[in-house]
Amino acid sequence: MASSAETEKRQKRGVPEGLWVKCPGCQQTIYQQTIDERLGVCPECEHHFYVSAQQRIIQVLDTGTFEELDANLMPTDPLEFEDKKKYVDRLVAEQKRTGLSDAALTGTGMIRARRVAIGITDSAFIMGSMGSVVGERLTRLIERATEQQLPLIIISGSGGGARMHEGILSLMQMAKVSAALGRFDNAGGLFISVLTNPTMGGVAASFAALGDICFAEPRALIGFAGPRTIKATIGIELPEGFQTSEFLLEHGYIDRIVTRSRLKSEIAGIIDYCGK
Repeated sequence: MASSAETEKRQKRGVPEGLWVKCPGCQQTIYQQTIDERLGVCPECEHHFYVSAQQRIIQVLDTGTFEELDANLMPTDPLEFEDKKKYVDRLVAEQKRTGLSDAALTGTGMIRARRVAIGITDSAFIMGSMGSVVGERLTRLIERATEQQLPLIIISGSGGGARMHEGILSLMQMAKVSAALGRFDNAGGLFISVLTNPTMGGVAASFAALGDICFAEPRALIGFAGPRTIKATIGIELPEGFQTSEFLLEHGYIDRIVTRSRLKSEIAGIIDYCGK
C-alpha cells in the first residue's frame, strides 16, 4: 500500500489541455471537437471563433483543389525597422508560429465545382496587416482572375491595416490592390468580398470594401479605427453594436451576413446567379 508521501509525489491526472474552450460569446465551456466539427462555431450562441487561412481553404474550397500562387514571394526588411524587436526577427517568429510566410494566402481552386481565384488574409500573422508581399500577392491574384476570367473571392481577416514596419511601401499597397480591382471590374469580373472578425484599418478602407457582393460573418468587427480610438477622439458614446456586421448591414455597408456553414453554398449561388 502506497504511503501518503508517495501519493503526494504522484502527479494528479488532470484534463488534457485543449479539450475544452470557454466561448467569449456565451461564456459556456465547450468541447473543442464540437467547435471543430461546426467549422469553428459555438453550438450554444453561434460565436464564430478565429480560424486560420489554411483552415478556411479546407472549409470553403472543394477538397484537394487548392493550388497556391506566389508562395515564393517573401517579405524583406527594407527600412531595417525595429520596435520591441527587429522586424526581420518578428517575421521569422511569425512564420514559425503560423506556418505562413506572410499574412496573405492566395491561389485558385473549386467551390462546388466552380473554379475561382481566392485570397485570404490571416489576423494571426502580425494582425493580418498589409505589407508589400500581401499587396503583391493580392494584386497578382486579381490580375490572374482578370486574365482567366475567374470569379474572385477575398476573405479578409485583418486587425492591423497597413503594416507600419514597411512604412510608405505598405501604404501604397492599398492603391495598388484597388487599382487592380478597378481593371478587374472594367473587364466584367465578379468580386465577392467576405469580411471576418476583424476587418479593420487599410484593408477595410481599400479592397475589402470594394466587392460587388460583400458578405460578413456574424458579429464581426469591421471598420477603420477601432471603437475605443473613435470614442477617445470624439468624446461621445457610440451607438450600440457600432462597427459590427449587424450594424453595418442595417446601414447598407454590407449585403448579407452569412454564417460559416453557409458560406460555400452562398458563394456558389452568387457565381451561378451572375453567370460567372
